[in-house]
Amino acid sequence: MTQPKFERARSAEAKRIRETAILEAAARLATEHGVRAVTLTDIAAAVGMHKSAMLRYFETREEIFLRLAASGWQEWSREARERLGRLTEESADDPEGRFAAAAGVLAGTLAARPLFCDLLAHTPLNLERGVSFDAVRAFKVIAVAEVAAVAAALGEALPLTPHQGGDTVATATAMAGALWQMAAPGTELRRFYQSTPELAHAVVDVEPRLTGILTALLRGYAVHAEA
Repeated sequence: MTQPKFERARSAEAKRIRETAILEAAARLATEHGVRAVTLTDIAAAVGMHKSAMLRYFETREEIFLRLAASGWQEWSREARERLGRLTEESADDPEGRFAAAAGVLAGTLAARPLFCDLLAHTPLNLERGVSFDAVRAFKVIAVAEVAAVAAALGEALPLTPHQGGDTVATATAMAGALWQMAAPGTELRRFYQSTPELAHAVVDVEPRLTGILTALLRGYAVHAEA
């Protein structure tokens, strides 16, 4: 199929449209093949641009994915906070059950976002290291704000200090990124694990594993508070 040929954007709106097309193409390719496998050339081809023309909109491949990571933080935070808010109302009479339920909310909303989980692993390893400090600052401002927002929602649902809430969010997102890489969904490595009996333990099911880890963490905070 012939790819569209983009001319250079002549206005702020035209630039925004180009940037959106690039981000959407990168997200689609990364969802299909994984962040690690997608090159700047792949993204350029998907939007019908020459690779050199991409540099008018994004300084590097890493900046494209860092922008997607920032959007991922905002989208995940929005849903996690909404569901934690409902949890506070629904389980008012079951404080103990709220630990597992809150852990399930964090794990479930993360596992439902494969691209975000993939980006969470790549962000500190290479995305933040392949862009300007201005780009890092723009990303960090968003990510830090969303961590604080989800931590505050956790504090409304559970007896946590702000510090404990922040650490819980940090643990949830860090583990989601790591477990997603270990799960290796849709890859030859995953199929190899599944077909090799002695490596069956390497097949990770992200959501229940993460739910268990976070439930233990939250209950540990409660025990510490009661001691």
